[in-house]
Amino acid sequence: MLDQFLAPENIVFSAALLLMLLIGAVQAIGLAGDIDADVHGDADGDVGFADTLLAWAGIGRVPFLMWLVIFLALFGALGLGLQQLMTALTGEPGTNLLMVPLTAVAALPVAGGAARLVAHILPGLETTAIEREDLVGLYAEISIGTARVGHPARARVTDPHGQPHQIMVEPDSADQIFQTGESVLLVKREGDIFKGFTRGDFYLPRLD
Repeated sequence: MLDQFLAPENIVFSAALLLMLLIGAVQAIGLAGDIDADVHGDADGDVGFADTLLAWAGIGRVPFLMWLVIFLALFGALGLGLQQLMTALTGEPGTNLLMVPLTAVAALPVAGGAARLVAHILPGLETTAIEREDLVGLYAEISIGTARVGHPARARVTDPHGQPHQIMVEPDSADQIFQTGESVLLVKREGDIFKGFTRGDFYLPRLD
């Protein structure tokens, strides 16, 4: 049995099952409480397609890590089953180049159905994912670089659910510059870029 799991044609599917177990263990001991993913489309022209694709896959029905565990379990189990079927029909397993994408496509709608079922059975498991637009009105901290008008810098903002988001921020006013470590209020979003105003206390002297 172990040889079958470690066979080259099955290693991707076995790794998926192992990763599923590791994520489950991490969640069980409470180390992944704040880990999630921002799964919303950013480009305005792609939002409709992205939302449709995410809904079809079941992403957003349950917390992302729970969806990922479901998908990895289905991907690994389906992959191992399909390889056994391929071996029974042709005398040899399929190549990873064929079987991995084929299994992923087959697992996505099944994972979507499973996520909807879990969300129906356990309605308290609501996703903490939010729209990027909902970050407007929150404070972000410049994490890398210096932000000027036309030259955004990377910033970190934490949403009301405690989920961190990495965004690009630039001043909304031409006379402002944001430095690394500075806290800024997000006042609007234009495409992928957020506009902000500084709180002003970054430059105040600190009294130790």
